[in-house]
Amino acid sequence: MRSILLVLCAALIGGGALLAVGATKPADVGAPTATADVGDKAAFGKRVREYLIGNPEVLVEVMQEFERKQDSQRDAVALKAIRQHKDGLLADPESPSSGNAGGDVIIVDFNDYQCPYCKRAHQALKSVVAADGRVKVIYKDLPILGEASRLAALAAMAAAKQGKHLALHDALMEFNGKLDRARILEIATSVGLDVALLEKDMEDPKFKQLIDRNMALASALGVRGTPAFVIGDQFVPGAVEADALKKLIAEARRR
Repeated sequence: MRSILLVLCAALIGGGALLAVGATKPADVGAPTATADVGDKAAFGKRVREYLIGNPEVLVEVMQEFERKQDSQRDAVALKAIRQHKDGLLADPESPSSGNAGGDVIIVDFNDYQCPYCKRAHQALKSVVAADGRVKVIYKDLPILGEASRLAALAAMAAAKQGKHLALHDALMEFNGKLDRARILEIATSVGLDVALLEKDMEDPKFKQLIDRNMALASALGVRGTPAFVIGDQFVPGAVEADALKKLIAEARRR
């Protein structure tokens, strides 16, 4: 935030300098000299600086308003994308899901198995969905953190062929060490998967195509990182705690 505030200060001072120059006499009456122009800028900049130092809350208000407008623009873009890509979000037959298949609220979960924020959000999502009983979760693997993330995503998707997607998903999300192929397969073994069959299924081109579709959806929604969620028709970027998640689910039901 400090760097953004410094930019805002510069913008305010720069904008003020332009106003100061604009306030000089028109050229046909007698244009100010270069020395006077520089002096006007310096004097105005000094006044702005003194004002901001004396009233730092102004910068906070400016920053809050700036963030509010950014959030509003982001939400508008996301809402349009959610409506345009509803089938891709909610009806892709290859996307794994859990919870209540006929739930009245659907949560679409964009995640990466190496993302620490995804792991934190996973705990909240898991507990809230289990306690609610009327929520469906659709998983959209978004492996953006390297090869291990891609392998974990392929393994999780392929595990669905053995009816073990949720078991492997939970185990990968709840593992806090470094992932690589050997460790992913070890975790798969621990939840009862046939690892030889899993490795074969991971090579199925349809899973790579599913990842590509997930990436395209994320881009359309303006997802800039993981985790990210679509809850009802609301886009929710970043990790979300249990209480906030309950409120978002309640809002989705009201809508």
